[in-house]
Amino acid sequence: MVPWRQLRDSLKELGDLFLIHTAPLRHRLALRKLKGKPVIKVAFFVINGAIWKLDDLFRKMAEDKRFDPLIVVCPYKAFGGRMMQEWMNEAFSLFTSKKYDVIRALDPETGKWLDVKKEIRPDIVFFTNPHHLTRDEYYIRNYLDCLTCYVPYAFMIPNTYYEQFDQFFHNAVWRSFYETPIHKKIAKEYARNRGRNVIVTGYPGCDPFVDKTYKPSDPWKIKDSKIKRIIWAPHHLMKEELRPSNFLGYHQIMLDLALRYRDKIQIAFKPHPILKPKLYRYPEWGEERTDRYFREWENLENAQVEEGDYIDLFLTSDALVHDCGSFITEYLFTGKPELYMISNDKVSEGWNEYGEKALNVLYQSRKEDDLYSFIDEVVIGGHDPMKEERKKFLDEVVMPPHNLTASENIFNHLLMEINR
Repeated sequence: MVPWRQLRDSLKELGDLFLIHTAPLRHRLALRKLKGKPVIKVAFFVINGAIWKLDDLFRKMAEDKRFDPLIVVCPYKAFGGRMMQEWMNEAFSLFTSKKYDVIRALDPETGKWLDVKKEIRPDIVFFTNPHHLTRDEYYIRNYLDCLTCYVPYAFMIPNTYYEQFDQFFHNAVWRSFYETPIHKKIAKEYARNRGRNVIVTGYPGCDPFVDKTYKPSDPWKIKDSKIKRIIWAPHHLMKEELRPSNFLGYHQIMLDLALRYRDKIQIAFKPHPILKPKLYRYPEWGEERTDRYFREWENLENAQVEEGDYIDLFLTSDALVHDCGSFITEYLFTGKPELYMISNDKVSEGWNEYGEKALNVLYQSRKEDDLYSFIDEVVIGGHDPMKEERKKFLDEVVMPPHNLTASENIFNHLLMEINR
């Protein structure tokens, strides 16, 4: 006799396969409904403003009379109560400061959740995260009859092929706009729909680095160009199986480094958005110790904390020290040297083909001495022997196709499909 739970799971899997198989039909019907429509409503679902990568695309739509774009700030259900509210408020403030049309999914006055399908009635929905991190009403299963799009929240390097390429989400979405031909190749191999909905456009998060007309502001505390500017960006995965983050082992070392080189460098502490809430929950850290540690960085004369947008920070820096997967590629566009801190050998073993190739053009550290050598020789000394290797990889693998930015590629594809 088949256990009920096993039967239920089997039926759900069959149901998902049916929805995946019939997705192109539903999308053709949704696309047909747009014919002759003067204005197309587009909803961008955002959980965290710090990983928002679609500025250029949103602006293009806002400036085009054929589109009516709106950002919907959705809740991160893993963090309830205060932290959820803080993230939603921070994201709402970010987009308000950019003068974007934005709305909270949760009405702060009435406490009611927004019914997007009924009150906004979007024709196209952009998701910025494939994982089921938010409420059901803001997830893919509620929009199977819409034209749904996905832009990865980061440059994907893990070989966790199901999580990043073959969830129900990846197979059910209308268009996935992927980073490189390597990522499309992975989708063809591992996704149940064989990547039929994947379009290679380049990565929108890197568009400001491609735009030669963009003029960054200077967010650094010390304006003297002789003081080298280093970003330290630790990841949040500190105790999980792969544990790429070096934070627990290096949190004091990095503070000591800032003090030791106070006359030669300044450091911007750029933690992953989830690092702080995770530290709040660790018994050996907690809110008091975590807040005190962040204040230490703020109070140093040659250091600062950066928790928001980082485009200008990257463009005005001299080097990056980190263990964040997406920053590997994003920082390549600056042409500046970066050090990837390898916490253990299993980290690189868990990367896909793209990640392996990208890691080979970076400086790497496995111990404290490697970090100091990078600071002394590469950053302060100016000896950067891997510069040409990074540039070659960027030009041959990473640059968006068609001599356009990723946002232009996405925008043009949407117009082509709508006008087909």
